[in-house]
Amino acid sequence: MNTPPSSPSPSPSPSGAEHPDRTPVRVGALVPLTRPGWTESGRHLLAGLELAVHEVNDGGGIGGRPLELVVRDTAADPGRAAAAVDELAGLGVAAVVGEYHSVVARAAAARADALGVPFLCSSAVLDALTEETTEWVARVAPAQSHGWRIYGDFLLGAGRHRIAVATQPSVYWATGTRLLRDHLAPHGGTVVELDAGALTPEALCDALVDHGATALLLLVGMPEPAVPLVRAVRADRRLPEILIGAPAGQPETAEWMAALGPDGAGIPFLRYLPEQLGPLGERVRARLRERIGEAPSFVAFEGWDTVTVLAEALRSHGTDRAAIAASWPYLAVEGTRGPIRFSRPSALTVWQWAWAPVQVADRDPAAPDRFRILHTG
Repeated sequence: MNTPPSSPSPSPSPSGAEHPDRTPVRVGALVPLTRPGWTESGRHLLAGLELAVHEVNDGGGIGGRPLELVVRDTAADPGRAAAAVDELAGLGVAAVVGEYHSVVARAAAARADALGVPFLCSSAVLDALTEETTEWVARVAPAQSHGWRIYGDFLLGAGRHRIAVATQPSVYWATGTRLLRDHLAPHGGTVVELDAGALTPEALCDALVDHGATALLLLVGMPEPAVPLVRAVRADRRLPEILIGAPAGQPETAEWMAALGPDGAGIPFLRYLPEQLGPLGERVRARLRERIGEAPSFVAFEGWDTVTVLAEALRSHGTDRAAIAASWPYLAVEGTRGPIRFSRPSALTVWQWAWAPVQVADRDPAAPDRFRILHTG
């Protein structure tokens, strides 16, 4: 682990005096823009990052220097993300931001820690983002254990105690399954795992009937196999009352609705937004909508918040990598979803905003373009 110099309070080091030529402050951005990555989420994340960079530069940049985003497509590939961090470090970026997929962000965080490059993670939630405690990594998305326990509370409140999870091999899905099982068990809840790779959609429906499941959670990729699984369950007359859920957020995307139509509504998912946005959030939402051409997902807000937080670190503590990494616990930034400060909640190895607001929401079956908030935490 590469440890930055410790300091009780990093001292500011304005960059303008050191760079009279106003050379850009370069920041690396990791985003899934091609398959098998969730490209729509990647597009929204990038829109948020880019809008915030534009606004920072409109406000005078970093000590008079423009902020420049150097984007690399991770395509949901951990090896590709690690290589991108190596490349970006060689290009002299002050820090790296972004990433949506947890297993990809974990690989990026490991390389950033090893190389001594600050990494502000935007959207990935896996608790164990690094194996050991690091000063180099911070995160604005809530940890998986926080959000998925809130989802578990929603299931219990809805009277769903016999839970089946359709899952694929992944540390993210496996961790989610364990979190749900541990949270539900003290309340009489059970979780059975169904291998989405080994079972056809029809065979999976048979298993749901055999187990008497009252909810099916889709811990799988999108569009395959999530879309055919939803279609099969919706069409099965034996399962009219089963709740389909997707904690990871697939139903928020326009791609989901384009593939499933009305069948894609009424499927609860996690998203990280307050019940009502404040004036800043509303302003950013309007600008994001102009940029994206559709309603922004929570991932776009995460992107905007990420760059805004990093810009404050750069302005107040300078562009030196070690100074940025040492600044995390001293930052206080107004984000689109509330005031952002970093701490170290129990058992986490990175600096964490504890916590972004959490909702369980779904698309209203009566009007699928409208979202309903079902539970908050």
